Amino acid sequence: MDFIRYAEASAALLNADLGEVDGLVAYLHDRPWLVDRAADRDCMLLRKFQRELRPVFEAGEADDTSGVVGRLNELMARHPIAPRISDHDEHDLHLHVATENASVADLLVGESLLGLATLVCDLGADRLGVCSATPCTQVFVDTSPNRSRRYCSERCSSRANVAAFRARQKAVATA
Repeated sequence: MDFIRYAEASAALLNADLGEVDGLVAYLHDRPWLVDRAADRDCMLLRKFQRELRPVFEAGEADDTSGVVGRLNELMARHPIAPRISDHDEHDLHLHVATENASVADLLVGESLLGLATLVCDLGADRLGVCSATPCTQVFVDTSPNRSRRYCSERCSSRANVAAFRARQKAVATA
């Protein structure tokens, strides 16, 4: 189980538009075996989870370790994880975080919570952030070696840098 990948997937899940099943299917693009199981109920449950999970990233952005830990613990209590060893590939035993008959929502919530909990324990709560670009509100997981990530994507980073450059140029021109 790749916990950093699951933590990053939880940020992508939080950023996903899950208003309809098509949005969930788009999120699951790299997991085709789950697409056929995606249902309206999963979208409803995942939208609720998005509302519950966002404060975790906001607390990480605020460098509030106890807030991150407390909120993650609350979510793990509310959404129990049922880890099991999977042997569908004899040469690659690994953990799954839900039973075989779990819903898509239960599986994604379990992966998100276990991934985030492990990431926070291993790398720290300050690895969770909210994009600094105005007006973006996307979240991200900072896996940079020096904890320097401030934007959710290269696009937001470029946009913010161009805006700052233009603001400096304008200030020089009016001075």
